[in-house]
Amino acid sequence: MRNISQYFSAISLVVLLQSFPLSVQAQSTETPSQTSSDPIQQVIKAQWMTNSADGNFYPERLLSRAELASIMVKVFRLDKRQAVSQENVVIADVPASNRAFNDIQIVLKTDIMKGYRGNLFFPNQRVTRAEALAIFAQAYGVFQFDDNTVNDILSSHPDATSIPTWARKAIATVVSEGFVNTDSQGNISPLQPMTRGDMAYVLSKYLQRQRQLPDTPEVPSVPDNTVSP
Repeated sequence: MRNISQYFSAISLVVLLQSFPLSVQAQSTETPSQTSSDPIQQVIKAQWMTNSADGNFYPERLLSRAELASIMVKVFRLDKRQAVSQENVVIADVPASNRAFNDIQIVLKTDIMKGYRGNLFFPNQRVTRAEALAIFAQAYGVFQFDDNTVNDILSSHPDATSIPTWARKAIATVVSEGFVNTDSQGNISPLQPMTRGDMAYVLSKYLQRQRQLPDTPEVPSVPDNTVSP
């Protein structure tokens, strides 16, 4: 009798598992990074950023100037701008064999990024949050706020005074658009390095803004009430 009881218990367990909703089973193994609302997954799906060769994103890794250049070209389709047809810029530390060569040429020709003295770009140099946000704003379009407006926009952030003067208008632009992530106190941390995770957040907010833009309304045609002679 004991064996028969165990047999029917096992059958009942199998039936229960088969009847358990598939969607609920899937949810039990789903991680937060796999949800559609996750910034990293959004930008990967948009093909604006990619995982490393091992399949991991590494959001804590710092962003280099070469990587930022490639991201800007993809996001804002800089390769379609007229300036790209100009003659290539001579950059001593970015040979044609560099995998980011074309993207770096594009951001230089379109004035989205600048080189350094001696025709250098420093492709492997890490960028600060101020630099990355200012470069993003340059590609997005810096709002021409006056100084008082810039100060008002940035005043709610405790570390606003640490934003370099050259970046204040650009950062005010992205802050006003809601593209910037901050810490729990609202600090922008402009002098800290920009991470891949930080960049993914900015891009995801920009992507959401694009999706929210309404379609251009159709202008109704005006009836022709004129009388022919």
